[in-house]
Amino acid sequence: MSMPAFVPAPAAPGRTVLADVAEPEPAADEALVAVEAYSINRGEIFLLEAPRDGWRPGQDVAGRVERAAADGSSPPPGTRVVAHPPSGGWASQVAVPTDALAAIPDDVPATTASTLGVAGLTALRLLRSAGSVAGKRVLLTGASGGVGHFVVELAAAQGALVTAVSSSPERGERLLALGAAEVVAEVDAAEGAFELVLESVGGASLTTALPRLAPRGKLIWFGQASREPGTLHFSVAGAAPFASIELFIYWRTGASDADDLATLVRLVAAGHLHPEIGLVADWHETADALIALRERRVRGKAVLTVG
Repeated sequence: MSMPAFVPAPAAPGRTVLADVAEPEPAADEALVAVEAYSINRGEIFLLEAPRDGWRPGQDVAGRVERAAADGSSPPPGTRVVAHPPSGGWASQVAVPTDALAAIPDDVPATTASTLGVAGLTALRLLRSAGSVAGKRVLLTGASGGVGHFVVELAAAQGALVTAVSSSPERGERLLALGAAEVVAEVDAAEGAFELVLESVGGASLTTALPRLAPRGKLIWFGQASREPGTLHFSVAGAAPFASIELFIYWRTGASDADDLATLVRLVAAGHLHPEIGLVADWHETADALIALRERRVRGKAVLTVG
């Protein structure tokens, strides 16, 4: 049996085509999920430029359990879920390990839930790694994306004073509404010192952010959206005495995807977390959504619905 799914376009790096692929054959500890919505994350855009053989995009999905896991570890068929499969979610169906999905209540739309995978998990675990941010001055670069919006709202709710870097006035207004204390157009305009810097751009942004750390402050480097390597000189690093730099990768924390997805769902359902969705379209418009994201015309997440 076959099903429709988006696959990397042959001989067209960065693009996708809708094709017929074999239906998933779930392992004993995997549930078969009928996809209702998926969101695109920036890492997938990069991977599409040089995809490995057999890889299909799709890590952030929401839908319903169509077939429960054979080992009994998943919710029953018909349960609405948010899921974080390793790949293959831009399709009508996807097999998902049961430790990477969580049930969602009826009042949380599938479009909203689909944003909670990479972006939501990254934000939640990033702040967990940072420790208590209550009362701390926090500098967040690359704040206009899906992760940035989550970080601002979660950190502000803990009492942090967040300075968000966003070059777009429109996006800056939304970040202020989510709790940012200040929005600046570039790192150079951020007046330190900051006890915590969350850096996701790399290149010059990383180099410029480091000396804005307070003594004994911490910089957590969790992305390189500019795709430019950062260069750190000892004299620059010395501007923040006894400061530390940490590399953060969200899937290497050892945390349970299922537990953390359930936490994010609970926050959304309670009105404490508001995923920023800048585009909702039918999944046949995936190619246009990818272009819009590359050109930075989408504030927050782009979500595609599967009819």
